[in-house]
Amino acid sequence: MDVLNAQRMYHSPAIRTVYARVRQLAHLATDAADHLLDAVDILDDTRAGIPVQDEGPLLTSQQALGEAGSRLTVVRDLTALGAHDAVATAELFVTERRRRGVHLVHQPPALSPTQDAALRAVAPGEVTISNDKPYLRRNDLRVSISTIRSLESRGLVAREPCPLWLQDERVHLTADGCHGLAAAFGRPRAPALTSARPVANLKTKTARTAHR
Repeated sequence: MDVLNAQRMYHSPAIRTVYARVRQLAHLATDAADHLLDAVDILDDTRAGIPVQDEGPLLTSQQALGEAGSRLTVVRDLTALGAHDAVATAELFVTERRRRGVHLVHQPPALSPTQDAALRAVAPGEVTISNDKPYLRRNDLRVSISTIRSLESRGLVAREPCPLWLQDERVHLTADGCHGLAAAFGRPRAPALTSARPVANLKTKTARTAHR
């Protein structure tokens, strides 16, 4: 919010939406942190033999896990759309500023359509790696390990350990990757490559079969 307030700009409807989304994301993050801390307190108190909230009954280990798990479910619900909303809010802000004639210092990196689609998938944390093979939550996009390595070699993405089940690493944007993606916001987007295979030309196939 301090960064936004430091900008001299007209508070158009789009910018007011940006402010609203940032406040919403801040509240969701704070609420999620509170629920995580509650889960930790429940588990710690149960191990120490302290009644829940110093007044409730002492929980069994199984009950404590259930109570902590319910907090984690709430956290998952609160943060499910957070990453996508954050990226969408950043794009709305940059696009509106560019429309008003404000240009960013950074220039967008020269990327192929495949690299561009991969970078945009990495931004909200959709790309993980298992056994050196990328995995995406979306079914309409495929990213190869060679594409990830090409973005790594240019310093746009990096890997970190991933706590998700059956996933070894998560791919995230570096500072240069954030600047490069932000610079690309508001510009014509490269067409994303999908996993759909081209439909076979039935007429050609039939003609070849008849000729044989």
